[in-house]
Amino acid sequence: MFAYRPMPSFLSPNAPKAISTERYEARCAALYAAAGCDWVVVYGDREHSADLTFLTNFDPRFEEAILVLGPKNSFIVGNEGVGYVSMFGPKLDVHLSQSLGLMGQDRSLHPRLSVVLQTIGLTAGASVGVVGWKYLEPIEQDEPEPAFVPAMLLAAIRSACRGNAKISDVTHCMTHPTHGLRSNNDAAQIISAAWGAQRAALAIDRIVRAARPGMSEHQAAANMLYEGDPMSCHMMLSGSQTHVVGLRSPSARMLEMNDAITSAVGFRGGLCCRAGVLAATVDASYLDRYVAPYMQTQKAWYEALRVGISGGDVHAIVMQSLASAPFVPALNPGHLGSIDEWCHTPIRPDSADPIRSGMLIQCDIIPSQTPIGTALNCEDTIAIADAPLRAAITAQDPEFWNVIQARRDYLRDAIGINLAPEVLPLSLANARYAPAWLQPDVVWVG
Repeated sequence: MFAYRPMPSFLSPNAPKAISTERYEARCAALYAAAGCDWVVVYGDREHSADLTFLTNFDPRFEEAILVLGPKNSFIVGNEGVGYVSMFGPKLDVHLSQSLGLMGQDRSLHPRLSVVLQTIGLTAGASVGVVGWKYLEPIEQDEPEPAFVPAMLLAAIRSACRGNAKISDVTHCMTHPTHGLRSNNDAAQIISAAWGAQRAALAIDRIVRAARPGMSEHQAAANMLYEGDPMSCHMMLSGSQTHVVGLRSPSARMLEMNDAITSAVGFRGGLCCRAGVLAATVDASYLDRYVAPYMQTQKAWYEALRVGISGGDVHAIVMQSLASAPFVPALNPGHLGSIDEWCHTPIRPDSADPIRSGMLIQCDIIPSQTPIGTALNCEDTIAIADAPLRAAITAQDPEFWNVIQARRDYLRDAIGINLAPEVLPLSLANARYAPAWLQPDVVWVG
């Protein structure tokens, strides 16, 4: 059914505190211990910055950067990174390799990355674990060597080790869905993620409420009121009289009445997406055949989540709920979020990976198809927190915990979704979905 439900105002009032130097240093130590190598080399660039940010609070802005963990922890930057190292969370030695700088910049002082690695201490016979931005599964490769880092980095490591380096891919230590460091967030990281998820939800709500026929997509997008938060993906907004392209950036196209329309905003820690129809009413048969089973499946998804349930079981619950629907999920019905928008996911067919405390999970049930002139999507972020983690969150930020409790109550009383105690809604209004954008407070109720 659909009912009038005003947008709640359960907002965390204060930006989260900075993560402490000790926490960053503990993360670096945990990665080094998990990798079990003489050295660990973590690669990052402007697009693939999440690992470095999680470990050091440094995100490459224009060039590549490299964290080297070992007997002494070091960080390698290009020309422009030198002035940005004040962002470091942990204490690190800084080295310049101008090969990491942009084309045409001065490379006369410290051009060779291999020499810098030797200066740091890499020597012949060293075992070197490399962290890239993702890793291949065994069925995808014959040799388990790092695949998602530049070839020049591997060549530099070999050169520094005089051609005698034992290189292995240890990216799984960061991003594996159960044992990866970024899959197991502490209280400080969850509070930080919630700030991003809240800001994303506010941005999308402003866009939905302001969008009108005769307005350009650019004008509609401007209503998000961007305030400078680092984004986890491109901002998306598109309208169409046929089928929208969900990943498209806004354009100069003028919105029309009855457009299928979608918009998504992702900040570090959470993405919010809403897709619907730019109209005051939506055809009843579409609501019954598409929207109702979709949102019933969201209800099943939210209510299934708890510590210990396998990702495969969550996937099966979603597929069973959609058994009679005219669509299936286009991608995994849920994935791990982090500083980047998609880290990994335990929610896969037949996956034995358990849902664990510390996970940030995006509700991401995207319909594979909807009728011409319609769009359907509702994405928000939750955290999984067992009793000790909930206690740590409460101790660190009691006001934030009160907001979480109010959101849980809203989901139960206003939307009809009952969450397990360990499920923490990080968005402003998880699963609050209005199919008609011109009636943004008429939402599905379970």
